[in-house]
Amino acid sequence: MAEEVKLFKTWSSPFGLRIVWALKLKGIQYESIDEDLTNKSPLLLQYNPVYKKIPVLLHNGQPIVESLIILEYIDETWKKNPLLPEDPHKRATARFLAKFGDDKVMSSIWAILTKEGKEQEEASVQAIENLKFLEEELKGKRFFGGEGIGFLDIALGWLANLVPVLEEILGYEVIDKAGFPFLSEWMLEFSSFPEIKENLPLHDKLVTKFRAYLAAAPDK
Repeated sequence: MAEEVKLFKTWSSPFGLRIVWALKLKGIQYESIDEDLTNKSPLLLQYNPVYKKIPVLLHNGQPIVESLIILEYIDETWKKNPLLPEDPHKRATARFLAKFGDDKVMSSIWAILTKEGKEQEEASVQAIENLKFLEEELKGKRFFGGEGIGFLDIALGWLANLVPVLEEILGYEVIDKAGFPFLSEWMLEFSSFPEIKENLPLHDKLVTKFRAYLAAAPDK
């Protein structure tokens, strides 16, 4: 009996994109269901009644929610092309840095775009400090996962995907080659990897979306 794998996502969400990348790297066939978050489907609300958010992975009728948890589920369920390292300490470090990426790095970079004046300056300083931790982690490595793309690369893949979009809107570089040589190179390497490159949202489409979002947002 064939496995049923469905993914509820949106085209632009970095959280849904993580799951797309993981499934592609694992060679898993799946059905993609794009949600309109302004008019959430009954199925999305049924499968994620707590947070009512994407992504949701549906595997043989069983829903799994929250993108980092879904990544671990995928890695544990389909053993081919493992994402997490075998070493317990390295696994724990990857999990920690993935959470750090979501909780600290993403929020500080987003604040640069959405704040003004002193608050924007403070967000920029904080973002640089956060990014320095990731820069240090990449020293001597092609990817966070070593020679191949792993769990942490996928978790932090939004940097390669969205930072160039935010930089175009801001009009300056957040991750520059002089300050972040390893991160800059990683962003290029990651974006060029076939399974990643073939499943990236169009840059110009994302710029248009974020410009529209900022224009419609209440005062910063």
